[in-house]
Amino acid sequence: MMLTILFILLTVPVLFVTVGAYLSAPRYKGLVSDHFDGKKFINPGHVKPQGLKEVFKWMFTRKRGEWKENKTEAYGQHPLAHEKQNIRITFVNHSTFLIQVDGLNILTDPVWSTRTSPFTWAGPRRMRLPGIKLEDLPRIHVVLISHNHYDHLDLSTMRTVFGAHHPRIITPLGVKAFLDEEHIAGATDLDWWQETKLSDSVTVQAVPAQHFSGRGMLDRDATLWCGYVLETSKGNIYFAGDTGYNDATFKEIGERFSGMKVALLPIGAYKPRWFMSPIHTSPEEAVKIHLDVRSQNSIATHFGTFPLADEGHDEPVADLKAALAKHNLNEEKFVALKEGEVKIIE
Repeated sequence: MMLTILFILLTVPVLFVTVGAYLSAPRYKGLVSDHFDGKKFINPGHVKPQGLKEVFKWMFTRKRGEWKENKTEAYGQHPLAHEKQNIRITFVNHSTFLIQVDGLNILTDPVWSTRTSPFTWAGPRRMRLPGIKLEDLPRIHVVLISHNHYDHLDLSTMRTVFGAHHPRIITPLGVKAFLDEEHIAGATDLDWWQETKLSDSVTVQAVPAQHFSGRGMLDRDATLWCGYVLETSKGNIYFAGDTGYNDATFKEIGERFSGMKVALLPIGAYKPRWFMSPIHTSPEEAVKIHLDVRSQNSIATHFGTFPLADEGHDEPVADLKAALAKHNLNEEKFVALKEGEVKIIE
C-alpha cells in the first residue's frame, strides 16, 4: 500500500508537468521593446494577473452564480453573403462575431467547440448554441485572433474554418508560429500599433490590451495579446479582445483613431473583482472603455456562453444596464445581443 501511495505521489506531478509542457505553445523570439523583455510580454503599466497562490485561494473560496444550460433555441438567420452598404455585425457567441463591411466577411476569435479547454471531457462547457451554424458561414475572408487562450483560439474551429475558407489570419506576435505548428498556415503576426491592409478600403491595426497569454505550463506571457481596430470606409470598428481596464490605454486608442463607429467590448468573467480585475473588465469598466474610445455604438462580448468566473449567466447584462444608467447613457448605445442577433450600423 505504501509503495502504491508513493508511486501515485511521484507520478501525478510528473504527469501534470509533462501534459502542461506538451500543451505549451512556441515562445516568441524577437527584439526587446517597452512591452517585451526578451522572454515575456508586459501589460501597459506593468499590470500583472494574480499568481498561483491567488488562483488556489479563488478555487477554494468560489461562490458561483447560477447558470442554466439552454440549447433549445433556434439558430439565427442565415448570414448574408456580403455587406457593402453598412456595417453588419452578427453575434455568434462569447467573443465570436461575424463582421461584414466593405464586402469583407471577418470572424473574431472563432469558437464553435463544446468546451474551451485542451480536453473534450473537462473544462468550461458551452451553455448556449452558437448563433450561426459553422457550415452556414459565408465565405470568410479574414480571421482576427486576439490571443491564444482556449476560449479565443479554438484549434478545432480554426482547422474547420481554414480548411473551408482559407482566410487571411491576423494574430498577435508569436501566435503565427503556433498555428504554423498546427498546419494552419499563412497567419500574419502584428505587434501593438502595427497595421496591415485587408483590402483597398479596409486596414487592420493591432492595439494594446491588458491581459495575459498561455496554453500550457511553459508559455505564460510568451506570446502577445491585443485588440484590433478595423479602419473601413464606413468608420472605425474596435474589437477589444480580452482585457482589464486602466484609465490610459483606451483613451489613447480613442485619440489615435479619432473615435469609433462601433466597439465590441467584453463584459463577462469579472467576478470576484479582487481576482479578475487585472485581466477582465466589469460591465461598468466596459462602459468606461466605450466612453474612452469615443464609440458611437458598442456591443457586448465575452458573456453568456461559457461559465468562466463566478458571476451568474444573467449578471453581466443586468450590470451593464445599471452601469449605463449610472453614466446617463441610452441602452441603445451599448447593447448585449442574443446569439444569432444582428446589429446594423448605418
